[in-house]
Amino acid sequence: MITIREENFRDVEARETLLDTCFGPARFQKTCERLREGRRPADGLALAADEDGVLVGTVRLWHVSAGPQRPALMLGPIAVDPSRQSCGLGARLMREALSRAAALGHKAVVLVGDAPYYERFGFSSARTENLWLPGPYERERFLGLELQPGALESARGLVSATGAPCDRADLAALVASAANDAFGSFRHSL
Repeated sequence: MITIREENFRDVEARETLLDTCFGPARFQKTCERLREGRRPADGLALAADEDGVLVGTVRLWHVSAGPQRPALMLGPIAVDPSRQSCGLGARLMREALSRAAALGHKAVVLVGDAPYYERFGFSSARTENLWLPGPYERERFLGLELQPGALESARGLVSATGAPCDRADLAALVASAANDAFGSFRHSL
């Protein structure tokens, strides 16, 4: 049985392996990756599809600005294990992610993806016609969805990252701690 739950720290390695399998190394060169880089996903909106303890799907949403003073989310990437594709799991992940985003009070979602696939969830390129991304992308694949009516009406400008930065390890503290541990081991061996 497949369950959809919030992602946790134990999912990181499996999620990255799944994304590598589905998208390969080119995923790191995409414009949307620049908007995610160094940021945390929106709270409660990093989801994992789990089948008996094995991660078989993932979707994440990120805080962005859809033009000045217009909060929105960016969806992506979404991936399903190749052995589970064409079984409706991607659609299930999409519906769950959008439902949770709406329940949390988010107003709009943008993404870059295959229009025929995402149109069935209400996404449209008409919602993003006056927005642009900070890098190369195919205009017809830049789509938007209003979770609240009018949320993207008259949206205009550059989409930019607004999410919380990832926690970064304090390199100086790590080096000092390692040196202290090494010195302590050395001192005890005398």
